[in-house]
Amino acid sequence: MTISTPPVVASASPPSTPWVAVQFALAGIVWGSSFLFMKVALTGLAPAQVAWSRLALGALALAVFVLLRREALPRSGRVWGHMTVLAVTFCVVPFLLFSWAQQYVTSGLASIYNATTPLMTAVMAGLVLRVERLRAGQLGGIVLGIAGVIVIIGPWAGLDLSEGVVAQIAILGATACYGFSLAYMRRFVADTGMSATMFSFLNIGIAAAIMTLLAPAIALQPVRLDPWIVAAVLLLGCLGTGVAYIWNQNTVRAWGPTRASTVTYLTPLVGVALGALVLGETLSWNEPVGGLVVLIGILLAQNRLRRRRSPRT
Repeated sequence: MTISTPPVVASASPPSTPWVAVQFALAGIVWGSSFLFMKVALTGLAPAQVAWSRLALGALALAVFVLLRREALPRSGRVWGHMTVLAVTFCVVPFLLFSWAQQYVTSGLASIYNATTPLMTAVMAGLVLRVERLRAGQLGGIVLGIAGVIVIIGPWAGLDLSEGVVAQIAILGATACYGFSLAYMRRFVADTGMSATMFSFLNIGIAAAIMTLLAPAIALQPVRLDPWIVAAVLLLGCLGTGVAYIWNQNTVRAWGPTRASTVTYLTPLVGVALGALVLGETLSWNEPVGGLVVLIGILLAQNRLRRRRSPRT
């Protein structure tokens, strides 16, 4: 059985179900594209510079929405404390890990590993922070989604882990951070009364401030810019680290952390496709087949494939 828990933000009415589904899909597409943007940005920027740039631009984009909505910053020290924890675990650490790791793995492989986030979230939400229980069918959907990811990876063809094994472990560390953060939101930040826009602004804004403080120590490497690098950084920051976080917070509020985290099942589809089309990365038959299995897993995890009982006569 599932436990009904309050949404991440409680001041406004939850978005309608169809609009939540649209935001869920848009976030998956944008975040799937982010691996391509990071790969392009890394051709001219150091990993820490990519992480700092996306946070700074995302904070600026979200600040525009906050100003347009004329929302006031929260005054509670407890809220600022919890948001600082989330800034570190949901942004600073995973963004640094992903940026560093993508020097050694393809954008498609990074997007595939990103799909382990629902598993990490289920472990953190169910076993560590104990904020959510799942029905057997939902657990089956998560397992099926993981099986789909394995099909996309295609281990039967052999995996060369000699050079990028540490990078792949780093990405798994990043998804563990995401899983912890999604569960942490549900347990400690559910009663803040903040809108999704304000929540996202504080999350990204505090993370940007932390990265700015760290920049003199970790982000002073030489920079090379061209139009493609600039475009990639702008899209990664303003869209992927800005607007998409509002969509994600609306989804978390409506669906809960574990179900909302299944957005990362969409990222391999987008990431692998863009890696193949734009960067010339290899695409084989198992990627689309695995992607279909992943989509079925998403439907099960969201209770969308429940068997209807026939009425008694």
